[in-house]
Amino acid sequence: MKLRILYHGNCFDGVSSAAVFSKFYKTKLYPNAEIAYTPTMHRAGNAFDREQFDGDENAIVDFKYCPDERLTWWFDHHQSAFLSKSDEEHFLADTSGKKFLDTTSKSCAEFIARICKERFDFDDPSLAELIEWAHIIDGALYESPAQCVELRSSALKLMQVIEGEKDPSFVEKLIRCLQEESLDEIVASPEIQAKLEPILERHWNTVGLIKERAHYARGVVSFDLTDTGIDGYNKFIPYYFYPET
Repeated sequence: MKLRILYHGNCFDGVSSAAVFSKFYKTKLYPNAEIAYTPTMHRAGNAFDREQFDGDENAIVDFKYCPDERLTWWFDHHQSAFLSKSDEEHFLADTSGKKFLDTTSKSCAEFIARICKERFDFDDPSLAELIEWAHIIDGALYESPAQCVELRSSALKLMQVIEGEKDPSFVEKLIRCLQEESLDEIVASPEIQAKLEPILERHWNTVGLIKERAHYARGVVSFDLTDTGIDGYNKFIPYYFYPET
């Protein structure tokens, strides 16, 4: 039995969702299943290619619906789950009991875990930390801007790696590790540390630049990074220095 999982690429919740669903699938359904993973990214028009659905069963997690007849499982929590009205109608007409949507859930990983517990009697306490952090990160439910900027937790460090990783095979390895190891164990590995070190260096350099250049006036923080070559930054940094904003 081969299962193909298409997950939201470069996304902590997408990767976590793939790990949670994989653990459920191998624990409750097919212990010897071969599971392959494909990151899926937003693009204009149809987000999927027909050749991607090459499993005996195929699943999409944390991403838009696809009416392809080879899609077996689907979990999503986004308001934008359907590209068209006909896609939504196709989903509503489905009677398989294997396709689920909850736009009130803050994270897809939490949604998958809830459905697997309620419908399929699957509950794995070893996944609780991963699910909790997926919920926090995807829902932006941070305790404070400092929590997200200082990146003290293993989950937030791993998020940095996932969001910038361009090698799908590395992320596939990570998804497999998340099913068996704790976040602390994964982040402590030499492979993750090697990827994390330059990411954190760039992050703290950016934090320093914003601190130097930011100005606060009338409830607005402004700063200019156009001469730095920085094309993106942690959006919580301005609030970290100016929480009154």
